[in-house]
Amino acid sequence: MTNDKQQIPEKLARIVQRFQRHSDVKKRYEQLLWYAKKLPPFPEEGKVPENKVPGCVSQVYVTAILEDGMVFFQGDSDAQIVKGLLGLLIEGLSGLSPETIIRLSPEFIQDTGLNVNLTPSRANGFYNIFQTLKNKASLYVIAEN
Repeated sequence: MTNDKQQIPEKLARIVQRFQRHSDVKKRYEQLLWYAKKLPPFPEEGKVPENKVPGCVSQVYVTAILEDGMVFFQGDSDAQIVKGLLGLLIEGLSGLSPETIIRLSPEFIQDTGLNVNLTPSRANGFYNIFQTLKNKASLYVIAEN
């Protein structure tokens, strides 16, 4: 990693700042649960192997659609904390161009401070969800070219 901080999209930067304001672990978890509750219901027909996030202990599903050149994600998890992590990422990345999403490095995850409060399997799941969102966004770049 370099000393230069990456420029992250404004929505994602605001989310990172919300977590940085709370040094209390309980407050960070409450924030995650809030993101979990914000996720709209996920259709059962979306819970298929091609939408499953690999490498997560929990069951996590993600779909992506391209509308007017922007990617919009939808997802669900059977674990509330993981669902909150998913909700945070969906909130921060939906509505961005595929190119913007794939250029993002996971560095912002450390900036939230969540990685030090999560169990190793949840922290790994957070990175896997992020990578899955990037992979789904990259399909739209390939499709356009």
